[in-house]
Amino acid sequence: MVANGAEEGSERPMREVTLRIRHNGQPECEVSARYPSVTMRSISSMTGRTAERKRIIEVSGDPDEVAAFIDDFRDGDPIVAADPVTPLGEPTVLAAITFNAEEWDSIGEQFAKLGLHYRTGTVINDGWERWTLYLEADDDLSSVIRAVEANGNDVELVRQVEMADVEPSSRFETVGALHELTRRQREALSAAIGAGYYGHEKDAGVEDVADELGIGTTTAWEHLARAEGKVMDDLGRLLDGGGG
Repeated sequence: MVANGAEEGSERPMREVTLRIRHNGQPECEVSARYPSVTMRSISSMTGRTAERKRIIEVSGDPDEVAAFIDDFRDGDPIVAADPVTPLGEPTVLAAITFNAEEWDSIGEQFAKLGLHYRTGTVINDGWERWTLYLEADDDLSSVIRAVEANGNDVELVRQVEMADVEPSSRFETVGALHELTRRQREALSAAIGAGYYGHEKDAGVEDVADELGIGTTTAWEHLARAEGKVMDDLGRLLDGGGG
């Protein structure tokens, strides 16, 4: 554990902490920064006992951008192979990646060495990884951040809340689709809400959203459709009791 040296009797309860980390020098963030409209998510644990390890990732966004992202990601130094396992040309593609574990600087491994609990299934968008940690009473957040930054990474604190105060709505915001939306999907959803697109009187149409963003109507509709799908799928799981 990363201890904070707190005096006996002054322990704090377990906290949920969300960090954004720019994993400098590693392909997952370097390539992501070049494709800000694409979201990458790890969906499997690592396999393999040799230097070469494997895992499955999910890449979402514009189909052309997704294909280019995978090609670019394949060229990263630690990457041995990156092969789609579902058809290209779709907004979401699963890919199997093989990488050299001896050259892979894993944020998760850093947390493990610090003795920290963390949620798997990291989401990466616009060059930033999003991590959720569960800190115990003797874990000092400042020390955690300094340890990650000491390896050349940038760290931003998103939120820190006691576990007793983590409501289902908060879990939805942190865990679910809201942080998995691409930047353009978030912008489209925000513009639509602001214009009254989802209001009872439906005061705006997709054309108004397109005008607000300075993009074509079809493009605005695609961004909204994908954003709505992600948000509603996650909300459905939350309402069914699976949001935490």
